[in-house]
Amino acid sequence: MTDNPSTSGGPVFVPEQAGPGSRVPATSFLSVRDLQVHFPTDDGLVKSVDGLSFDLERGKTLGIVGESGSGKSVTSLAIMGLHRTGQSRSRPHISGEVVLDGEDLVRADADHVRTLRGRKMAMVFQDPLSAMHPYYSVGKQIVEAYRTHNDVDKKTARTRAVEMLDRVGIPEPHRRVDSYPHEFSGGMRQRAMIAMALVNNPELLIADEPTTALDVTVQAQILDLIRDLQKEFGSAVIMITHDLGVVAEMADDILVMYGGRCVERGTAEKVFYEPRHPYTWGLLGSMPRIDRDQTERLIPVKGSPPSLINIPSGCAFNPRCPYADVPKGGITRTQRPELTQDDSRHWSACHMSQEERTRIWTEEIAPKL
Repeated sequence: MTDNPSTSGGPVFVPEQAGPGSRVPATSFLSVRDLQVHFPTDDGLVKSVDGLSFDLERGKTLGIVGESGSGKSVTSLAIMGLHRTGQSRSRPHISGEVVLDGEDLVRADADHVRTLRGRKMAMVFQDPLSAMHPYYSVGKQIVEAYRTHNDVDKKTARTRAVEMLDRVGIPEPHRRVDSYPHEFSGGMRQRAMIAMALVNNPELLIADEPTTALDVTVQAQILDLIRDLQKEFGSAVIMITHDLGVVAEMADDILVMYGGRCVERGTAEKVFYEPRHPYTWGLLGSMPRIDRDQTERLIPVKGSPPSLINIPSGCAFNPRCPYADVPKGGITRTQRPELTQDDSRHWSACHMSQEERTRIWTEEIAPKL
């Protein structure tokens, strides 16, 4: 589907020819192929997502990690089709494939995608206070979400809302159903958002930093809740966060994003215990450990994330990478590394050889973590 930029205020969808490897694997419930989301601005083209691919099976959890500005949330909004809503002056150019249960959402009609949101796929937003409408009670908003996809009366929908609030651990749900978002605590608002997202038993749940700004105890409760509800409903889950501790507890697979692209992807065990990209090493080095004595300060990733308008040539991480000069000939500054499969279910994008990276990880990085 292509929207005419001269007549539409929505995003521009660029059709693509199916190429090698674009066939959806039979086991994949969600398949993303070469997803690109670019925002034209007065300063230049913002390449928020630039060629992202991954698969997710039913009942599994994918953790997407990276610093702020790496393209995590833009990816989730693209999957949900939310870049296609409203009248934006900077129309995003979206291309690639987002295939949900065999259906390409990028090329699907916007009205059809709207019918899938809430029923087939749902999202828990980072800030529930701004995501929920302040004028309507929490119960009314859950009722609306339920009645949009189910032909039921208000009484039945209200009963369902009370059931979901009770299921996510809201105390006195029969009374709290009439409360407004500002009357809930941060943890309760997040629970209410999860209730709203799951009220229609969606098959895909996207949680965009669901534990941000919550204290540690409430964080653990929210993660336990998502895990329990996933088992109950059999949903596929995408967990978006900058906290590796969250995905260590939740995810089956991990995708590390940097500069709008995937730099490493694999099982949680592979990414945590055999990481292959220097950026992943940096993220692990900056994460506190509670299972061993901490004798030295945490090792931060030097520098700042790149501008998505002027992404460095070659490897986007090369200005911050302490090993940028290991590959000979300055290739890290001139040629962008492609995502290659190192072994079973483990991919990385780095110019260093696998032997060099294994040696550096084993001898220099791992002993310090």
